[in-house]
Amino acid sequence: MSTADDDRIALDLLDSHLEDLWRAAIELQRGNRAVVPEAPRELAGAAADRASAELLRWGYGELAGIPRSPADVFARSIGSTLMELRRRSPWNAAALRLLDDPYVFLATGPRRHEDWAEDVLALMHREVPDPRGWLRIDGDRTNNARYAVPAYPFEPPPATEFRDRLHELEPAGAVTALAVMAEEWNEGRPVRNRPERDALLADARFLLDRYGPDARFWTNARDAASDPARDFVQAGLEGTKVHGFITGEYINGLDLFEELGLIAVSDEEVGVFWSFGAY
Repeated sequence: MSTADDDRIALDLLDSHLEDLWRAAIELQRGNRAVVPEAPRELAGAAADRASAELLRWGYGELAGIPRSPADVFARSIGSTLMELRRRSPWNAAALRLLDDPYVFLATGPRRHEDWAEDVLALMHREVPDPRGWLRIDGDRTNNARYAVPAYPFEPPPATEFRDRLHELEPAGAVTALAVMAEEWNEGRPVRNRPERDALLADARFLLDRYGPDARFWTNARDAASDPARDFVQAGLEGTKVHGFITGEYINGLDLFEELGLIAVSDEEVGVFWSFGAY
């Protein structure tokens, strides 16, 4: 295993530990009983890379200074430290810069099936963790709408029907499909006109680089059927025609009316990026 892999594992372990602490702190804040986990021994290892070592040193320093009571201070402090650690980790930071504001779903899971649609379904149903412990963006993970629609906001078809609703994209087209998700539906601020357009495209390219040079990409955008190199940024998010993967149920006063999805597939991982329009 390379030193880069060792550094990644050390940072992932710290991230996972902080998330476990944060979940325990939230339960304590709610007045429930919870076991506050101790840091595993593996977290004590030093990273070889200077930037990783500094990030680990910062994380441990912050963790050591957080009071365990009162519960609301504990929860708030752990949550802030976790978010800051994620912002300082390059892949997570790129994801937050690009997709933190709009209504999106971002998750990566392991590739376990020859038919990768099965792995996508596992992600939509929140059945698998990120193999590297990296950031997910999923505001509906604890939404009680999932009692009615388990994969909410998705209501996907069976895996056998995925290929009827997806079209393959060339890598350049996949980058623009991801970058355009920085837009909100009907907001009037298209990425193509923003001064940070090139930076957003660079973040999208960096996120997709995770899946390696042999990754393949699919979208539910209908126009990709005739144009696998489609420039979604130039076209804009508004008005994109798609094959549906989201629910038509009206739940908790929210109606989902538009979407754009991108699926990245490698031999080891499957990534799902989805933008939603709602009112």
